[in-house]
Amino acid sequence: MWKVGMSEEVGKALQAVVDRVNQAAARRPKTLPAVPPRLVAVGKTKPPDMVIEAYRKGHRNFGENYVNELVDRASNPQILESCPEIEWHFIGHLQKNNVNKLLGVPNLFMVETVDSVKLADKVNSSWLRLRTASTQTLKIMVQINTSGEESKHGLPPGETVTTVKHILSKCSALHFSGLMTIGRYGHDLADGPNPDFQALLSRRQEVCASLQLPLEDVELSMGMSTDFEHAIEVGSTNVRVGSTIFGNRDYPNTPTPSPERKSKVPTEEAAKKMERLTVIEQ
Repeated sequence: MWKVGMSEEVGKALQAVVDRVNQAAARRPKTLPAVPPRLVAVGKTKPPDMVIEAYRKGHRNFGENYVNELVDRASNPQILESCPEIEWHFIGHLQKNNVNKLLGVPNLFMVETVDSVKLADKVNSSWLRLRTASTQTLKIMVQINTSGEESKHGLPPGETVTTVKHILSKCSALHFSGLMTIGRYGHDLADGPNPDFQALLSRRQEVCASLQLPLEDVELSMGMSTDFEHAIEVGSTNVRVGSTIFGNRDYPNTPTPSPERKSKVPTEEAAKKMERLTVIEQ
């Protein structure tokens, strides 16, 4: 019975987010490209049944933050059988030594976090080698560190044009789809539009002007559970939402702290680390 209840809750939560996405898109200025926003549902550690239920409700785009979790999830027999048209997005930090493992994922649709020329070259050469029988290119986005925080990955904004130009001219197996950012956590909209989102919009304008690309062909992946509506209103075409649909990440192997540790107040450094981990969870 718990599975039935859980599935029903996922369906309701998904529909509520889809409604909010559509409403936010309707509020966008007409001056922005009329590209329908894509909702990437981030499953994290949740049971395959929850992904399958979202798929049964008509959803197709799903994402994961960690390579091993995406490999396990995409290779799950239940998901392979029940979700033949699923489209997987990788939205976490990608190390070069994990590229081959990631590119072996069935139904891999997009890698949103290419953050260097070297990584782009590695993904390109690996895709050519692993998919020799296919002429299909791999969709990728270039991740920009718009906030300048050391805890976040991504290119410095000033390297955006040269990196995109390299991908377009040197990486024949990759299809440049757009730009992605995570942005600083906890921006108060009372202070104005999110500056990280504005920075990504500016980088897109720069890329399109410099490389003569149509604005509507360069997507923007920005916005998560706490700010996806604002992101869509200012121009996001791809939002990554996990906890609002599936609930918070489960940590089954987290040890129970001793009574002495429970009584201690977290240090400022530890508190900041916990905040950074929370941001990554979409």
